[in-house]
Amino acid sequence: MTNTVPPTEEILLAETGSDKAPRRVSALSYFLSKLGGAAVSMAMVILLGFFAFKILPGDPVAGIARERQLSPEQIAQLRSQMGLDKPLWQQFTDYLVNVFTLNFGESYVYRTPVAELIGDYFWNTILLTGTSAVIAITLGLWLGQKAGWRPGSLFDRITSGMALVLWSVPTFWLALILLMVFGGTLQWFPTGGMTSPDPPTDPLALVLDVAAHMVLPVVTMVAVVYAQYVMVMRASLMEEKSADYLVTARAKGLRDDLVRRRHAVPNALLPAVTLMFLHIGGLIAGAVTVETVFSWPGLGKLTFEAISGPDLPLLQGTFVVFSAVIIATNLIADLIYRRLDPRVRRG
Repeated sequence: MTNTVPPTEEILLAETGSDKAPRRVSALSYFLSKLGGAAVSMAMVILLGFFAFKILPGDPVAGIARERQLSPEQIAQLRSQMGLDKPLWQQFTDYLVNVFTLNFGESYVYRTPVAELIGDYFWNTILLTGTSAVIAITLGLWLGQKAGWRPGSLFDRITSGMALVLWSVPTFWLALILLMVFGGTLQWFPTGGMTSPDPPTDPLALVLDVAAHMVLPVVTMVAVVYAQYVMVMRASLMEEKSADYLVTARAKGLRDDLVRRRHAVPNALLPAVTLMFLHIGGLIAGAVTVETVFSWPGLGKLTFEAISGPDLPLLQGTFVVFSAVIIATNLIADLIYRRLDPRVRRG
């Protein structure tokens, strides 16, 4: 009888040592299972976003009262306006309604709707983290595949050593060093903000001004992040080097550079592609430190200011948004991984 098992399943049968074809997991079932996991994670985030911040030290009303010299009657009125005089269960109910209607209430400090503040600052964070992610991914994958193709070479030792050193450096420490050296001592770049105090009106000049303010925070984020892509790509390519299909490609007379670029690198990219989406969400959430050090007007700096308050509606809003981005990128990573790896589809 003719064997009807597809070639990919023959490989899987050989790897597992089983005489039965692996069970196919339908795309819908896989999607629903991952979506259900994401929904559970989001539900836990929403619960944590309320109860965890309720135990933070500090009273926002007391902080405002000290600044404005309010009378006891005004303090009581302010507490009522903020809903802090309500029972805990009623505050939680109001919080749930606000979350599901994307209305996180009004900021205690800014006296502005939290959703409006997040909308104003969100794209600044996307600009900073998006630029950092593109540079870190491109640089990390390029260096990683170069190092992994010639393990033990001088290039590999320098690249891997530098990546490991930068990977271990605390983000805030590196940001402060860059700020003091290149922003303070040398004065090559602006020390903070997104634009100059008197921004230029010419569009091109404005773009260059924003780019100059982005250099130090972007370098900080790239230096800490790119190392992960270097090490993952290097390890993945080293594993692919011993594969039979590469021996066949060389036997056909292909140049070593073509074997690497056309055959080894595309197959070694699978773990790196997953890491990209998993890390993008974390990169956005990790912008708190960088944005605070460089006074970048994004969600990270907004979150730091909310903690200092404490500005509970703003803190809860940014926490939910950050968490939603991370959960969404993890879900996308799972779906893409299934598309790229047939073993997941036959899990």
